[in-house]
Amino acid sequence: MSVYILPIIFVVLFLYCIYKRINTYDVFVKGAKGAIKLVVDIFPYIAAILIAVALLRVSGITNFLAQLLSPIFNALGIPTELVELVLLRPFTGSGSYGILENIFSSYGADSYISRCACVIMGCSETIFYVATVYISQTKVKKLLYAIPVALVCSLVGTILACLICKVM
Repeated sequence: MSVYILPIIFVVLFLYCIYKRINTYDVFVKGAKGAIKLVVDIFPYIAAILIAVALLRVSGITNFLAQLLSPIFNALGIPTELVELVLLRPFTGSGSYGILENIFSSYGADSYISRCACVIMGCSETIFYVATVYISQTKVKKLLYAIPVALVCSLVGTILACLICKVM
């Protein structure tokens, strides 16, 4: 069924444009121009996040933090093997997938650790990336409560993910 969703949406939109007499090519080109402007506008923010994450990983700070925080995470029901994933997930999606791949190769795809990691990846978001894109494209600059609330929700989702995987 999912194979047909995008073509159906495309056909429906195309037929709607014909019905409303909208020049689809011009609208598409205008949207592409807007996308290029968006990429140019958010690139410095994204570059800053990617460089910061790379520096954290290369310097060993993430490993140090993982070891330091693992007793707290263990008390919350999060295995030590997942602490680095939980710490980096709010910052980077691709880095998180790299950690997920390492977890798969170390523990196997069907292990408890791998199942927890998959559910964590599915129930969490790259909070700082999304906030960066949002801040760069809107006039809203005060995110006093948004980021802490998102981080708490991500932690709660991680705890529940590990609990659910343990029960299953």
